[in-house]
Amino acid sequence: MAGEQQQEQQEQQQEQHNGVVEAQHESPRTAMFVYSGVLFPSNIHSAETLGYAREFPVRPDDLFVVTYPKSGTTWMQEIVTLVYSDGDLGPVQTVPNWERVPWLEQDTGRKHLEHRASPRLITTHLPFQLAPREIGQAKAKVIYMARNPRDILVSSYNFHKIAHFLEEPGTWEEFYDKFCKGKVLFGSWFEHVRGWLENRDKVDLFLVSYEDLHRDLEGVVRRLCHFVGREASDRLTEVVAAHCRFSSMKESRMVNYSLVPEQWIDHKHGSFMRKGVVGDWKTQFTVAQSEHFDELYEERMRGVIMSTSSETLEP
Repeated sequence: MAGEQQQEQQEQQQEQHNGVVEAQHESPRTAMFVYSGVLFPSNIHSAETLGYAREFPVRPDDLFVVTYPKSGTTWMQEIVTLVYSDGDLGPVQTVPNWERVPWLEQDTGRKHLEHRASPRLITTHLPFQLAPREIGQAKAKVIYMARNPRDILVSSYNFHKIAHFLEEPGTWEEFYDKFCKGKVLFGSWFEHVRGWLENRDKVDLFLVSYEDLHRDLEGVVRRLCHFVGREASDRLTEVVAAHCRFSSMKESRMVNYSLVPEQWIDHKHGSFMRKGVVGDWKTQFTVAQSEHFDELYEERMRGVIMSTSSETLEP
């Protein structure tokens, strides 16, 4: 008995250690910190907000949109808003997406979510090990949206150039190297995807890819409606198809982050919604980088089953 108690205390101490701020460093634009081995910007995250996210009281009818950064999060936020409003355009035309489907781990998460009526739509970039403990037990639904990591890398590099709340990306070669080593925000893409997909038996998870949405948006919407128990009417799919075109979202102030002040995003030198295409990595990667990334992917993702488009991961 005493041995079991001692082991339990050791596990608790280890967990507490894993949850502390392990390191912090300054960049010309912002302070970054490492929490449980994962890098975060300290101006919108803290050990307190990440601890809140981990212990977040999950409801059975919560819907979580889970993505690695630059995987199409904004796109899915628009889709689920329309699905849960039965195609009513009012919310997407009058309320910013970060308020409609708020970020769990950011400093505004508690304010937006704690007293919100059910069903709640929640966004997170958190890896599985930092996600709410109750997410599986509470039987909440999770949409995990994946994307070709090569396109994520290029999109993230360009976003870092204009995001004042993130570190300077450095040269393309430097950013490529950091991404491959997982030394970027929210950690390794490989570990993020593996973490969620290898634990899909513990959560009610709907896997979809950015590439799936490009190929068959209406089909994805119908499957998504079935997953969340909503009617996939012809009108709803038509509304989603019209509103959720990239050109339409890019022009919407409720979606394109143009409402965010210049101190956060340099709108003069770039756009939050840049291209929204598949395969843009081919314009940026060198032949050597492409070959290196193929080898890295094969090594890091061996054994991971992706029951969605093969183009999510393959060139």
